[in-house]
Amino acid sequence: MSQLRWSKSSYSSSSSNECIEVAGTPRRRVHLRESDEPDTVLSVAPGIWSAFTRAVKAGEYDYACRR
Repeated sequence: MSQLRWSKSSYSSSSSNECIEVAGTPRRRVHLRESDEPDTVLSVAPGIWSAFTRAVKAGEYDYACRR
């Protein structure tokens, strides 16, 4: 996993390790990790990642942010 090119959101602070990073691979997998736990990686199929990002953009998880 060390050869992967990790990216994080432009909304994330450059001085903060509190963000999710994402990396794609030629083997058609999307890898996710927390900046402060780089050795723990979640790997999903691109279709799963696309469905998740569509749901987030549509507000389907907004209830999780409400208190």
